[in-house]
Amino acid sequence: MADPSLAEAGGTSIEWADAQMPVLRSLRERFGAERPLEGLTVGACLHVTAETAGLVRTLVAGGAQVALCAANPLATQDAVAAALSQLDGVEVFARRGEDLDTYAGHVADVLDRAPRVTLDDGADLLVTLHAARPDLLEGMLGGTEETTSGLVRLRAMQADGRLNVPVLAVNEARAERVFNDHYGTAQSTLDGILRATNLLLAGRTVVVLGYGPTGRGIALRARGAGAQVVVCEIDPIAGLDARMEGFEVMPSLEAAARGDIFITVTGAPHVLGAAHFERMKDGAVLANAGHFDVEIDLGALRAVGGDGVAVRPLVSQHTLPDGRRLNLLTAGRVVNLAAGEGHPASVMDLSFALQALSVEHLARHGAQLGAGVHPVPDDIDREVARLKLASLGIELDALTAEQQAYRRSWE
Repeated sequence: MADPSLAEAGGTSIEWADAQMPVLRSLRERFGAERPLEGLTVGACLHVTAETAGLVRTLVAGGAQVALCAANPLATQDAVAAALSQLDGVEVFARRGEDLDTYAGHVADVLDRAPRVTLDDGADLLVTLHAARPDLLEGMLGGTEETTSGLVRLRAMQADGRLNVPVLAVNEARAERVFNDHYGTAQSTLDGILRATNLLLAGRTVVVLGYGPTGRGIALRARGAGAQVVVCEIDPIAGLDARMEGFEVMPSLEAAARGDIFITVTGAPHVLGAAHFERMKDGAVLANAGHFDVEIDLGALRAVGGDGVAVRPLVSQHTLPDGRRLNLLTAGRVVNLAAGEGHPASVMDLSFALQALSVEHLARHGAQLGAGVHPVPDDIDREVARLKLASLGIELDALTAEQQAYRRSWE
């Protein structure tokens, strides 16, 4: 870690976040009493933030030994890393701004602890385990995956017959889709862009590339801030949904000449490339809200605009031969974490509650699950939502016996 002396400040940050995470707190109390993870070694490659610390502390309360590395070096909060290490006895391999070699070394450090359950945010632990440490596969109970991009990788492994452990697709749980993607990433993406640029969104044209649950949330919130929103999609149903929601829908090359701010959220490489840069306005802002830094073609950008000049701490300005300036945010890395603080704690409360219960499920039932990507059990999804509603003082209706019988009958 960067500086162990930051532990006290990190502890304060963790407590602030924890106050906004009542679902995870309730699980921590149960885990502390029941110890369902007693003796289990857990390896985690997640964003090292105050919110993540709440999850780690919950796993530790349940009896787990946890080793943690960073899923994104620009998201690491060094004070939190210090607090988890110095105050909670967690093995932490993370420091803000670490280079790729250090990052890879930290992933290897976590795997050296021979985890029986892994928590991934991008699949790097599981992919590396299969590629470089197959000796650890025996005895593995499984893993969880927090991102769409990570699930794409894991399903590709499964299709090739290379995925040898069960993985719970936390990213596709209903509660996760609603809170993490639609509300969390949507708000924190715009927050990161505004922190990096201090631009006014009202009156500008924002181009959202990708209209999944996350892109949909970003588009709605950008419109709420007064922006004109253009959506680019490859899926006809998503494109139709965007149009019926009142957004302009067009191919990305056409949108390239229209946009003031471009936000990629697709999980695909080179969504914005040389052909787009040729058409963009002077001063266009390029931001990525997908997990990996591949959605904006950085090589093509440097080829036409040089290495760039830092005009603000997180803004690299690339000047094209004709004088137009394109402004790249956070080196193409995920902008909500690199320029902002990621999701609000109340959003991560649900995501990490799903993670904690998924780890418990793997500890209890992982040995009976077959290799491959599995949905999070519906009872876990519903329990997390129930606990969240209870923390808000909200009650729901229940079906009467007559209504239940009607739903069961075919006559």
